[in-house]
Amino acid sequence: MPGMGRTKLLHGAWIVTMDPDLKVYNDGAIFILDDRIKALGPSSDIFPSFSKEADETLDLSGHWIIPGLINTHVHTSQQLARGIADDVDLLTWLHERIWPFESNMTTEDSFLSTLLCGIELIHSGVTCFAEAGGQHVDAMAHAVEKLGIRACLARSTMDTGEGLPASWASESTDSCVKIQEELFKKYHGSACGRVHVWFGLRQILNATDDLLLRTKELANKYKTGIHMHVAEIPYENKYVSEQRHVEHGTVTYLSKIGLLGSNLLAAHSVWVNPNEVDLMAKSSVKVSHCPASNLRMLGFAPIQEMLSAGVCVSIGTDGAPSNNRMSIVDEMYLASLIHKGKVVFTKGTTDPSALPAECILKMATVGGAKAVLQEHQIGSLEVGKKADLVVINPNTWTMMPIHDPIASLVYSMRTENVDSVMCDGQWIMREKRILTVNEVHCHIYFKFEV
Repeated sequence: MPGMGRTKLLHGAWIVTMDPDLKVYNDGAIFILDDRIKALGPSSDIFPSFSKEADETLDLSGHWIIPGLINTHVHTSQQLARGIADDVDLLTWLHERIWPFESNMTTEDSFLSTLLCGIELIHSGVTCFAEAGGQHVDAMAHAVEKLGIRACLARSTMDTGEGLPASWASESTDSCVKIQEELFKKYHGSACGRVHVWFGLRQILNATDDLLLRTKELANKYKTGIHMHVAEIPYENKYVSEQRHVEHGTVTYLSKIGLLGSNLLAAHSVWVNPNEVDLMAKSSVKVSHCPASNLRMLGFAPIQEMLSAGVCVSIGTDGAPSNNRMSIVDEMYLASLIHKGKVVFTKGTTDPSALPAECILKMATVGGAKAVLQEHQIGSLEVGKKADLVVINPNTWTMMPIHDPIASLVYSMRTENVDSVMCDGQWIMREKRILTVNEVHCHIYFKFEV
């Protein structure tokens, strides 16, 4: 496969590092040894020092290099369901459309769905994603290994509640916990360490206290994460207040039982009040903000308030049936706009500085890395970190001219500008062609067989 050399030297590019100092090199170079960045800086310093060592030397003049983007909320098993649940409310979406579909998926269906989803993610510059939960983690792991991408995989678990298909309703708390522990032992660290296995909780409406607490106990034991949909709709908070006897809703209750913590990735988190934002900040909870999915069915998440309180916020696309566009590039653009509009709606005045471009890019890179508990490995371009990066070609009518590279990445970049993607030091896409799987064959298969 192309790009398999141990050492690579990329030079001549604008490099947006997203390091703590937000350094940008307008003629920069990166030297990569195996899966890690060994040197980074001005081309005039790096090229003479490392050009003789490089197995592959690539002149990227006119291009940009940014850290691999991190999508923190994805349903890979739902990729084949794009378009089956448009324009309906959340409970109809779940009970009548998505859960019947998911519960009938085979292992092969899930493998193909993850493969197709991964292709779309890579084309938008994603090098790592957090799976929100499907049924066939083994199939997901197999697809991730083939794609060459990085992932945090979780099994969707539910042991109570309405709307469950018969095959799911028969699962007990014990079986939910046992299966997840077995999956962790079997697949965590697979695909050369690119696969991390997390524990999944679908939502509080479908989880007993026993499942919630035992999941937290296991995640702490194995030092891994918990992925959970949190505070999606007002009904959820109303239900939790009435059934669990707390003042407000899901976040308040999760705090009461001790589930909030630094290893909880709370997806959506739309219907949270100021006190709950503080609870999330104090517990170091991570939030995955899904702008398009939220706007379609859920509402406006208080992202500005979360960031002001110190909550780590990242960006997710959610699944294809709740978004239709699986592009983190589109999500960055949308996130940059809706919160400026929200200020006008809620305060009656404009604030164009709300969630500026730099903040959005942080959410998709360093914020994402913290959300998936890998901030010491990925999320920025720094010596010693993993060589997960994206090459951007800004030389299109839609991006030119360039005055501010970070603003252009958020406000002007499109998926079409993503040229090449590297994960773990290996090219998985070059010049818009995926190298790890035959995407043309995949397209033909899905066009005629699905």
